[in-house]
Amino acid sequence: MKKAIILVVGLVSYVSLVEAQKLPLSKVPLAVKNKFSGQHPEVKDVNWEKEKGAYEVVFKLNGRKMSENYAASGNLLESEKGLAITELPKSVLEYLAIHHKGLKVKEAAKITKANGMIEYEAEIGGKDFLFDEKGNPIK
Repeated sequence: MKKAIILVVGLVSYVSLVEAQKLPLSKVPLAVKNKFSGQHPEVKDVNWEKEKGAYEVVFKLNGRKMSENYAASGNLLESEKGLAITELPKSVLEYLAIHHKGLKVKEAAKITKANGMIEYEAEIGGKDFLFDEKGNPIK
């Protein structure tokens, strides 16, 4: 039993490392760096990660936590903007109040895909819940 627990913990740790890897700036493709710096010349303090084949940059803009995911070609795949919990759409807040009663939303974000599609994210109990633009849960 002890070996099984150790194996599971090790596997989860390995998957976490593979899922998102911190990257030094030297490992980020030039097209990605150029696209980001062209879009946000004022942003200097950034952290890069490689996640699911995309290059993710995490930064703050106007006091808000932000992130953007880029393909190696430099194409923007999606952007994520941190929100105050109260900035989530009313329908999302109502859904959470009914289906996750008594649990606190730790973080919230608005995700904009490259095609303009908008999603909302709410983190509760270490899990991320996604909602469409109208506030319907995405499964």
